[in-house]
Amino acid sequence: MFRLPTRAPAEPGAAEMHHNQQRARWAGLIGTALEQYDFVVYGTASALVFNTVFFPDVSATVGHLGSFSAYAVGFFARPLGGLFFSRFGDRLGRKWVLVATLALMGTATFTIGLLPGYASIGFFAPVLLVLLRCAQGFGAGAEMAGGTVLLTETAPEGRRGRNAALVWVGASGGTALGALVWLVVQLMPEEDLVSHGWRLVFFSSAAVTVLAFVLRRTLRDSHVFTETRKQAAVKTSPIKDVWRNSRRNVLRVFAMVVGVSINSYIYQVFLGSYLVAEVQVDKSVFTQSLLVGALAGMPAAYFFGWLSDRIGRRRAFTVVAVGMIAMPVPSYLLLDTGHPVLIALVIVLGFVFAAEGSVSAQAAFLPEIFGSRYRYAGVTLGREMASMVGGTGPLVCSALVAWASGSWVPVAILMMAVTVVSLIATVRTPETRDRDLYTEADAA
Repeated sequence: MFRLPTRAPAEPGAAEMHHNQQRARWAGLIGTALEQYDFVVYGTASALVFNTVFFPDVSATVGHLGSFSAYAVGFFARPLGGLFFSRFGDRLGRKWVLVATLALMGTATFTIGLLPGYASIGFFAPVLLVLLRCAQGFGAGAEMAGGTVLLTETAPEGRRGRNAALVWVGASGGTALGALVWLVVQLMPEEDLVSHGWRLVFFSSAAVTVLAFVLRRTLRDSHVFTETRKQAAVKTSPIKDVWRNSRRNVLRVFAMVVGVSINSYIYQVFLGSYLVAEVQVDKSVFTQSLLVGALAGMPAAYFFGWLSDRIGRRRAFTVVAVGMIAMPVPSYLLLDTGHPVLIALVIVLGFVFAAEGSVSAQAAFLPEIFGSRYRYAGVTLGREMASMVGGTGPLVCSALVAWASGSWVPVAILMMAVTVVSLIATVRTPETRDRDLYTEADAA
């Protein structure tokens, strides 16, 4: 056992600290945007193309179920990736993990573009897709947690919420970039899109990965981490440490995030297949709406991070959660009209509240819950277990719609119920705004 001072000794000079903060902000925002790009192109392909390329000899409903099953498998790999990388994040540093996960995820995304389809190698095509999806999920398992922890630890007091929310500003920007690329590719004839057009989207990840890698190599670890490492000879695994001493908070973070995660992936992924299969709108309508929604999500992410600095983490999330509970029923009523403007309105509100607002209100909240010794491990474990459940949302929703003969009612009930779970967990969590990040103990 070791003790840490409640305040950091020998802080760097003001100019150096400001420079490090600026570098961390840009590396966190742009690096996450580019990494999210890799992730969103797969999700969009799952909703629009993969059912045809990898599951062609079945009905449209079964094809979407198969496509979303492959999508969901990657989320089961995320906690494993989080377990693997979090032990290094609390030992070797946040930067090391962010660079390593970027390399793994970018390589997996590029390789998916090389895969032959079902028509070429049969059953092995979806098998290889699932394996690469697992590699992508394994790399993503410590990505968002690492970014939010780093930006929370490098921010001055009073600005942690908006600083950490830059991760989600970047994520929304990455979604917008992915949607824009998909819009360009969808200008191709349908046969070209299915045969080779979708591959160009995945190949473009090579340039994206290289750019993000260059940005992240200049990143420095936070002063909180370096002081903790200098003064503490960590002999136990951060995973064992956090599970032994902070299991309750890990489970608390899981409950806080699970409803957010399910809703986010429903708006960003499932609605694409719902609109094409059930409402029978053109695929480009969803992609265009995704672009508009992601662009709206960028200022929304920063706003809710700022709001958490002004009124507290719990109150800011409560504002978002109330909006998320009120949205599902009117959203599906608007979607069923098939009107492109109303569809875009639903996607925009989905991004503002579920996809970006909720996670931004939690951005600094989650790192502040844990003590300095195992902060990275705690955030990663709780968050990625919730993401594993959230990633199955599109699959579960597709099954519910098929079971209900095309009705969206069970999906709307699910969305409201899981949001209530996250709201209750958040209300029962101590307020953490501006707590001392050097403190070893968890928030109380």
